[in-house]
Amino acid sequence: MNSYIIIGVILAVILLILIKGLPMRGLQYLSQGIVKVLIGALILFFINIFGANFGLHIPINLFTTVISGFLGIPGVASLFAIHFILLP
Repeated sequence: MNSYIIIGVILAVILLILIKGLPMRGLQYLSQGIVKVLIGALILFFINIFGANFGLHIPINLFTTVISGFLGIPGVASLFAIHFILLP
């Protein structure tokens, strides 16, 4: 694809966003999701710090943070169950 076409499309999208404005509902959902994932990562971080005394370690990656962030306490409990049952 020609680079002039790509640059033109990008500039047109930017101009459209500046004129029309960003859809606020989509940004609201995106920001709530990001906050939940960050909270899930913090929960797992503190659980790993306190769980180190008991031999408990749940890796902090995108999958586990999404589960703990969006599902909350039941999500963390399911990660514990997976850790103890499937990973002896």
